[in-house]
Amino acid sequence: MSMSLAQELNTVTLFERLGGAAGVRRIVDGAIAAHMCNPIIRERFIPYEDRPEYVEEVKKHTCDFFAAGSGGPDNYRGRSMAEAHRGMNISAAEYEAASNDIMNTMTALKYDGTSRSMVHDVLRTLESVILHK
Repeated sequence: MSMSLAQELNTVTLFERLGGAAGVRRIVDGAIAAHMCNPIIRERFIPYEDRPEYVEEVKKHTCDFFAAGSGGPDNYRGRSMAEAHRGMNISAAEYEAASNDIMNTMTALKYDGTSRSMVHDVLRTLESVILHK
C-alpha cells in the first residue's frame, strides 16, 4: 500500500529533525569538543590536539556517516564503524562517555526529546559493533 501525499509530506527523517547538514555538524562539533575534555576518553583524543586537519577529517566522516544513516544524503565513503574502531578495544565505560557527550550536546543545543531518543537508539545499535574490537 502506498503512502498518501499527506503522509509523505508529514514524514520527517531524523536528518531533517536534526536540522540537516548544519544541525548534524553542530552536534558533531559539540560532541568532539566534549570528548576532548571528557576525563574518561580524553586520552584517546590528546594525540590529535595538534592535528586540526585530522580532527576536521574525522568530523567530516562522522557528519557524512550520520547523515547517511539518518535519512540524509549518502555521501559517506569512509570505513565501516567496525573497521574504524578495530584494534581500539573501546570499553563500555568509554562508549557510554562518548554517548553521553553526544546526548549532552544535543540537550545543550535544545533538541527535543524525540530527536534525542532517536539518536540514543542509533547509538545503542552501534554499541555492539564498536565495543571491545
